[in-house]
Amino acid sequence: MENVFFRMTDVCKSYFVGGETLEVLKKINLDIAKGEYLSVLGPSGSGKSTLMNIIGCLDQPTSGEYILNGSMIEDLSEKELAEIRNREIGFIFQNSQLLQRMDALSNVELPLVYAGVHARERKRRAREMLMRVGLEERMYHFPNQLSGGQQQRVAIARALVTNPRILLADEPTGALDQNTGKTIMQLFDELSCEGRTIIMITHDLKIAGHARRIVNIIDGCLTEGEASA
Repeated sequence: MENVFFRMTDVCKSYFVGGETLEVLKKINLDIAKGEYLSVLGPSGSGKSTLMNIIGCLDQPTSGEYILNGSMIEDLSEKELAEIRNREIGFIFQNSQLLQRMDALSNVELPLVYAGVHARERKRRAREMLMRVGLEERMYHFPNQLSGGQQQRVAIARALVTNPRILLADEPTGALDQNTGKTIMQLFDELSCEGRTIIMITHDLKIAGHARRIVNIIDGCLTEGEASA
């Protein structure tokens, strides 16, 4: 594949539980190009969230090789991994994981606080992102004053505010009703058209169908193509 951004070669992940070794990922081979919109489709317990954690540098494989944008992940220090997570990757989860004591604007600002961005610039960029997701009139509302869909849009704005090249979304519509989920997926489609690299974890074939490419994961093994209905 040309223009490869991610490359996983024979990646395995196992845990030692109750005196036994539990294999969660089994020799995963996966290339992802810059600007690709990819869905990882699989049922609960298939290993897809573990795979996302490794892609997002939140965890490391037990064996195998993972190269991200030319860097061998196993060779990087924890500080370097933290910088990659903060600079290169925007994380979006099923539950928005907003801080309840902060309003929408302050929640979106938070990654910029960690990045050391000046207060005035933080607020400008956070406002811009909230406008981008259609919440300019909800900037000073707290999470308990927002609907589930609005909270998820705040979470997307927070993921975008550092201008990451990669978006990792773990069941981004799982806690939403069908109509609200459609709105969120339209936003993902727009972000893909802008050239973002998007990797979406889901158990829902309809949601996965928004991506340009689908890989299936079952019992820790990865295959290309759509799952059978």
